[in-house]
Amino acid sequence: MSNTLEDRVRALEQQMRTVIGKLPPDSPTADPQDWRKSLGMFDGHSQMKAIDQEGERIRQAEREQAANAGREAPPPRGE
Repeated sequence: MSNTLEDRVRALEQQMRTVIGKLPPDSPTADPQDWRKSLGMFDGHSQMKAIDQEGERIRQAEREQAANAGREAPPPRGE
C-alpha cells in the first residue's frame, strides 16, 4: 500500500463510491436536493418554537455583549 496522500485519498474515494453504490435507491444520498424535503417539517411544533426562541435570546445577548464591549474603558496601563 502506498503512503502518498494522493494514493490514500484515491483509495478512500473508491471505498466511498463502493459504499454509496450499495445504498438503496431511495436513500437520502441518492438525491442531492433531498434536504428540501425537510423544509417545514417542524412548523407548528411547540418544542421547535421554544428552541428557536432560546436561540434568539442567546443571539440577542451576544449582540448586546459585543455592542457593549467597544464601550468599556481600556484597562489601565501597568505602572
